[in-house]
Parts: sequence; C-alpha cells; structure tokens
Amino acid sequence: MGNRRPGLAALLLSLAIVSLGVAAALSSIAAEIKKTKLRQLKWDGKLCYLPGSDAFKYGVAALACLSVAQVVGYAAICAGFCSRDRKGVERRKGKRLTIKAALFVVSWTSFGVATVVLGAAASMSRDQPYRRGWLNGECYLVRDGVFVASAVLVAIASGSTLCLAVMSMKKGRIEQDLKLHPQAG
Repeated sequence: MGNRRPGLAALLLSLAIVSLGVAAALSSIAAEIKKTKLRQLKWDGKLCYLPGSDAFKYGVAALACLSVAQVVGYAAICAGFCSRDRKGVERRKGKRLTIKAALFVVSWTSFGVATVVLGAAASMSRDQPYRRGWLNGECYLVRDGVFVASAVLVAIASGSTLCLAVMSMKKGRIEQDLKLHPQAG
C-alpha cells in the first residue's frame, strides 16, 4: 500500500501544475479580450483618460495562478530530489543533467518574463484618470497581443516546470523501486 502513495502524490502534483498553468493561460487570454480599447480613450487636447477594464482582474489571476504553479512545481522537484537516498546511488551526469539544467533555465526565464509582462499589462489596465495616467501623467494602452504572448510564456514556464517535476519524481520512484525489488543475479 505504501508504494502507491508516491505515485498518487506525483499525479496530484502534476495535475495541480497543469491546472494552474491552464488557468493562468486562459486568464491571460481573457485579459486580452477584455483589455481597454483605443476607442475608450478620452483626450481633451492636453490630458487623457482611460477607464479601467476587467483585464486587470484577469491579469492578476493569471499572475497568481502562474506563481502558485511555479511554487508547487519546485516544491515537487525539491521533494523528489531530497527524498532520494544518495548512498550507493551513482549520480548520472551528462545528457540528463544537461536537459534538467536547460529546463531549469527555460522555466525561470519564461516565468520571470511572463511575470513582468503580466504585471505591467495588468497595471496598465487599471483606471487612468486625467492628470494621473499610468506613468508621468500619460495614458498607456496595452498593445494587441501582449496578453496572448504572456499566455505563451505561461505555457512554456508551466510546461518546463512540469517536465522537471516529473523527471525529479520519476527518478526518485525508480530508485525507490530498485531498493524494494533488487534484481537477482
């Protein structure tokens, strides 16, 4: 019975990462649809006004889901890494380590860029009143495709984190199975 729990935990963690990644990507796409349009801009010749939009809420939801997915993924990676008994286990070098390192870099880079893009775009989707604007009293509109690009970055970050988590949990599971069922002669 105890052998089934690590498999169930790995499945639940993987489902959590996938669900949160999909929720973040869908929230980003919803933000693209709901963002403030150019026709909503009011200009009095000197000052501008942009109303807030639901893109702010969707952008914040996307940021929250992406962040939780990243935390859950790296908690799974750390748990898989820390749960292994290193005594007598030969560390594999080379190709597998290179793949993990590449996934790590891709995961954190895409997470960082997606966070900055989503944060700025969501911030620009708030109400920009006369004289205050978004930055230095000027109004800014989110360009078309910015939230969609962030959805792609979310998919890349979540996917690479999921791959790393699965590789980490899978290797730990294989090593555990070898200890329980050593091969005969």
